[in-house]
Amino acid sequence: MDESGLIDWMTNILGGAATTLVGATIGRLMWHSGEVRKGQRRFFGPELLWEIPVAIGMAIIGEAIASYMGAGPTVTTGIVALAAYIGPRGAEVLLTKWLLRAKP
Repeated sequence: MDESGLIDWMTNILGGAATTLVGATIGRLMWHSGEVRKGQRRFFGPELLWEIPVAIGMAIIGEAIASYMGAGPTVTTGIVALAAYIGPRGAEVLLTKWLLRAKP
């Protein structure tokens, strides 16, 4: 397997857990930056501190989803970043839609 990608490089340097947390942090920062662009919050404000537990929680959820799917390390980091980006509210909406699709 070719290990020349960014995620593989980060995993080799930092380890898997740190790479997962970096992915989650970047996902939350992308969402936070969008809120800053919309004028909903300042970049360096107290709201930024609340993003830390959200990033960690979404990293746990993202890793669980990736493990359930049998995804490799690179895909796992992507799923974690996506989960962190959509956050708890986005995850709730997706889960609700997925659960309701099976009902007649």
